[in-house]
Amino acid sequence: MTNRYAMLTIKKLNGEEAASRAPALADVLIDCVEGGASVSFMLPISRDTALDFWHGVARGVARGERILLVAEDAEEHIVGTVQIVTAQPENQPHRADIAKMLVSRRARRQGVAQRLMAAADAAAREAGKTVLVLDTVTGGDAERLYQRAGWQRVGSVPMYALMPDGALCGTTFYYKHLA
Repeated sequence: MTNRYAMLTIKKLNGEEAASRAPALADVLIDCVEGGASVSFMLPISRDTALDFWHGVARGVARGERILLVAEDAEEHIVGTVQIVTAQPENQPHRADIAKMLVSRRARRQGVAQRLMAAADAAAREAGKTVLVLDTVTGGDAERLYQRAGWQRVGSVPMYALMPDGALCGTTFYYKHLA
């Protein structure tokens, strides 16, 4: 069995590119939320909600407040994305947050998330960031990914957020020092 995502390309989008790719990014977000991902959105998620979110991200990219990376398959379809939120308080210029690490259900378990996270590390370093922080659903599949990628678990907060179906879930916080 061959990995259909072996020809995966990771791209950094500028604000204009992010805005123009909002429909494809919305597809990924909707797929993830409909698949149960707790990424700030509830079911049912409308296409307008997803598009509004990505247009806001595009504006943030254009203002230099965040970095948007996408994973494209050989046909240039977006199958995953991650953001590095670089706009931080004045006393934390060395830090960034990793946000909205999303991989389409059809592309999971193919190394897409691992490649996106490695690219996020590189983009954060390039932006002068030395400490990264993220949070994820406690006990979710992403925890294994982050631990394998060298992230350090800080702790968990029970009943921190809601799953898309309204069920409460815990959230685990991680950090990573970049060399």
